[in-house]
Amino acid sequence: MESSNVDRRSLFRAGAATAGVGLASMMASPGPAAAASADAQDQGNTAKPRMVLGTQRRSPSEAALLEFKRHGVARVCGYPVDPPYDQKTGDRGYWLVSEVEQEKARIESQGLVMDMVALPFLESSLIDTDFRPAIMMGKSPERDRDIEDIQRMIEACGRAGVGTIKYNMSILGVMTTGEVPGRGGSKLRQFRASDLDYNLPDTIAGKVDPDTYWERIDYFLERVVPVAEQYKVRLACHPQDPGTPPGGYRGVVENVLSVPGGKGLFRFLDLRSNRYHGLNLCCGTLAEMLWNPKREIYPIVQKLAATKRVFNIHLRNIKGRRNDFVETWGDEGDIDHAEIINILADAGYDGAIDPDHVPPSDADPSKSQAYAQGYGYILGMIAAAEHRAARRNPRE
Repeated sequence: MESSNVDRRSLFRAGAATAGVGLASMMASPGPAAAASADAQDQGNTAKPRMVLGTQRRSPSEAALLEFKRHGVARVCGYPVDPPYDQKTGDRGYWLVSEVEQEKARIESQGLVMDMVALPFLESSLIDTDFRPAIMMGKSPERDRDIEDIQRMIEACGRAGVGTIKYNMSILGVMTTGEVPGRGGSKLRQFRASDLDYNLPDTIAGKVDPDTYWERIDYFLERVVPVAEQYKVRLACHPQDPGTPPGGYRGVVENVLSVPGGKGLFRFLDLRSNRYHGLNLCCGTLAEMLWNPKREIYPIVQKLAATKRVFNIHLRNIKGRRNDFVETWGDEGDIDHAEIINILADAGYDGAIDPDHVPPSDADPSKSQAYAQGYGYILGMIAAAEHRAARRNPRE
């Protein structure tokens, strides 16, 4: 590491003190957005925070960055170079500060902002294919080594001026049972629990009941949240996509962050009453975990937004419900995205809103056209929400 003053053994123990405080008391504390607004006012800047268009699409080329800029993207999730990693020795499985700074400089050279990065592991992938699966397997001492590398990457982000890290707590990955035709020759992801292959063996994680799943999540949070607080880097977890069918699948009884009613997300927040511990809230995944998404999703988004611990929004749409849905174009699904954005605006959300899982087509293999449609769709709804707010509060 280029520089470090973290006593990681102390931090491994420190997280336990933050558990059990309760969501009610957490909601009374100002979140990062509120703190940022207060800081701005202290500095004489009274501009009202506003949500912006973002993207978590990888940008390996300058042409990709120019594409983002053309389409009105303001904030970009960065992907610093994958660190060299020796699986036998565990040597250097983390970013250096200079590697985070290099990615930040590359993105910001085009007038964009890189305020978030994605970890090089803990992705939304099937654990059998992960090259560093120990954290979600609950396998020590390997998971302790992997967690220490994440601690180092949190530190690197803090020193490089990157405020948020996104990650997943996935074992089954993004389960899919095929595609159906969409408009204009596009292809839409389908998930039908009845079409899963129930003859497949358990994953390498083995039998995982809900208590075991929560223990593995809590073990991780206990060790990383104190480091995130020290370096003022927010940790944004994506829900599991989708929820598991009744009886579970491949040894996983339940994807605990995607239980009906969104209850797992509130329990997750309640594990640590800390403003640096929060969500990369995917509204599509939230809809996919609900039995009646058209009715249930709006009050859940409202309650989550009120915690001030939603650090990023993914916007995608579905037709259907839990265990039987098709992902659609954003403007044609069951969920009223304009209402979602109005809820976020009313809650004072000032983060990025990103298009997500845009439909591919043979005519658009890179999905650039589909993303462009998503960017324009979101920008239009943000503008409409701002116009609505201005009419309701003409003196502001």
